[in-house]
Amino acid sequence: RADILEIDRASGATRVFASGLRNPNSMQWEPQTKKMWVVVNERDEIGPNLVPDYLTSVQENGFYGWPYSYWGQHVDPRAQPQDPKMVAAAIRPDYGLGSHVAALGLAFSSAAMGDRFADGVFVGEHGSWNRSKPAGYKVVFIPFRNGRPAGPPIDFVTGFQGANGKTFGRPVGVTVDPRGALIVADDLSNTIWRVVPAAKQPVAEAPTRPAQPQGKQKQPGSYTPY
Repeated sequence: RADILEIDRASGATRVFASGLRNPNSMQWEPQTKKMWVVVNERDEIGPNLVPDYLTSVQENGFYGWPYSYWGQHVDPRAQPQDPKMVAAAIRPDYGLGSHVAALGLAFSSAAMGDRFADGVFVGEHGSWNRSKPAGYKVVFIPFRNGRPAGPPIDFVTGFQGANGKTFGRPVGVTVDPRGALIVADDLSNTIWRVVPAAKQPVAEAPTRPAQPQGKQKQPGSYTPY
């Protein structure tokens, strides 16, 4: 558990590529550097503001803390027996996404997404279950430069929760299609959305009610359910 495994396609043999990642999701390769990146859901029950879920590059044979520590060398006293050597070896993640956002989807962008969103990653945040003020429930874009994060996250798709706290959708997987649209899987409304940013309004808002699994194509800047 909490490992990324490498599997030999010919023999089926496996080995641990990296360890100590509590719940890694959606492994992807950064196009320029060819490094692996992943989003990770961190631990619960330390409070509403700990521990940040994160986006990180993955080092071969790297150890990322679970269960002994989080965010580098922050010791989790619940892990017994303690292991100071493993804590000292823990790699600090590259980019914090916020506590309990439940990042599940990751997709690197392409030039087809337009200049503003050409270089970076889209992250699908499924949303929290253990905070009085919900976190996540959106898709964010994180700009990259030279193969690394280079700025704060930009809300790209929002509106999955209403002002009254009612939840209409929960993003999971994300991918970019060759025509410059973002594809978002929503496992609450059981819908796959095709999000096309309008020229003057790059952020697409979710509908005010649960979507139907099928529907007609809408204007650019809105969702298109399949």
